[in-house]
Amino acid sequence: MRRIFDFHSHAYPEKVAIKSVDFLNNYYKVNCQGSGTMDDLLDSARSGGVGYLLVHAVATKPTQVENVNNWIAAHLSENIFGFGTIHPAYEGGILKELDRIRSLGLRGLKLHPDFQGYYVDDPSMDIIYKAIEGKMPVLIHTGDKNTDFTSPRRLANVLDRYPNLTVISAHLGGYSEWDEAEKYIIGRNCYIDTSSSIWALPKERAVNIIRKHGVDKVLFGTDYPLTRHKDELERFLSLGLTEEENNKILFENAKRLLGLDI
Repeated sequence: MRRIFDFHSHAYPEKVAIKSVDFLNNYYKVNCQGSGTMDDLLDSARSGGVGYLLVHAVATKPTQVENVNNWIAAHLSENIFGFGTIHPAYEGGILKELDRIRSLGLRGLKLHPDFQGYYVDDPSMDIIYKAIEGKMPVLIHTGDKNTDFTSPRRLANVLDRYPNLTVISAHLGGYSEWDEAEKYIIGRNCYIDTSSSIWALPKERAVNIIRKHGVDKVLFGTDYPLTRHKDELERFLSLGLTEEENNKILFENAKRLLGLDI
């Protein structure tokens, strides 16, 4: 049986899930297929044959940081892993919270500057990048036709300044900005994930980006609640990659990156 690791999924507390999904639908002009609750995320994964999940949630306000990290940590298990959140305007002590993220059992950091309100290469982020360089990976939402906060060009500046930072550039290097992603991100010393991208691109181009970047640096992600696991897995497998390439992207790369014994 194929082992599958979804490296990019989201869930929200039940009291805010509906509001969060509505925001995503309106902002990205999409129709999220999941409800956004943890129970629905787990049901989607089980139904799709996905055995392992990396769950993310982002603090869009500095005051949300600790509560979001606590909530994700409360749902960790042998099959559910989590990345923490931070905000450059957090006043509780950024370095202290980064240490606490590790102590909670969270495996890395998720940033979404478009929703958090800063440029990914802004000097205010240096304290965070310096603290985690060589210590924990960071998954960064990249690309947005509405703003320049997370343009692939700006993320490339971060890669230049922090060569030992383990970065996962989401959405094949730049959601809706794949021309720029190919220019600035693809082929660089970073990871990319397949979330919210292969449904938007011709198969041939998605495969070309994956192979040009290098399959050892590509991770499978659904971006749930945007898509359900069964649908996204079928979409990925329809790309026609080799079995070796599929196994690396669907499981082996995630296992190696996170240092898991699973």
